Amino acid sequence: MPIPILMYHQIAEAPARGNPFRGLCVSPRRFRRHMIWMRRLGYRGLSMRHLMPYLRGEQAGKVFGITFDDGYRNVYDHALPVLNELGFTATTYCVANQVNGSNIWDMDKGIAFSPLMNASEMLRWTQQGHEIGSHTLDHVRLSNCTLDESRRQIEGSKNVLEELLGTPVTAFCYPYGDQTPLHRQMVRLAGYENATLVQRGRASTGDNLFALPRVTVSRTTGPLRLLQKCFTDYEASRAAAGH
Repeated sequence: MPIPILMYHQIAEAPARGNPFRGLCVSPRRFRRHMIWMRRLGYRGLSMRHLMPYLRGEQAGKVFGITFDDGYRNVYDHALPVLNELGFTATTYCVANQVNGSNIWDMDKGIAFSPLMNASEMLRWTQQGHEIGSHTLDHVRLSNCTLDESRRQIEGSKNVLEELLGTPVTAFCYPYGDQTPLHRQMVRLAGYENATLVQRGRASTGDNLFALPRVTVSRTTGPLRLLQKCFTDYEASRAAAGH
């Protein structure tokens, strides 16, 4: 049975109209409704670490993955209480050189400033059963980097985060979904156990664990649309159509 892995970014009210990429902000109220609807349907939200037995075909059940890209502080503030209340776990992918920093990689696009989790928040996130994954050192497009720099971004971020957290970091997310087979191999050889894309679709047992598709969740994704994305081929058909 296909497994939806949800891809969120910020859990916050969207900035004013005209701001680019405001669709990456899902309101706290809407996020809560998403999670409650999945729980009502008997599904359990899991971090990538906890989802691995299902992706490997070792376990079966009504599960879905929950991921947050970039490590925004508003995820800690607004998503964490909901996840804990419902008994769900989640993975947030952090940019290792921007702990307690901001989304500086977005500044040239005019995207609104937003702070990222600090070290204490990241530690509390993991202590409460959730997972920190890597999103490289600097949120780079790996295909624009030399192979040596790509390796440094992939391996170095793992080392920085593991030293900070005192726990293994086994989940990786390619910034912008930008990667090649060589980058997938680098991620595997660095010691990660899985890696996610921005490619739309649901994951299945037997998929390449270092190129897992996800279900895009945006500002306008209501509960019914979310269910359509999770339980039909809606995402894959949209991807095939170039949307």
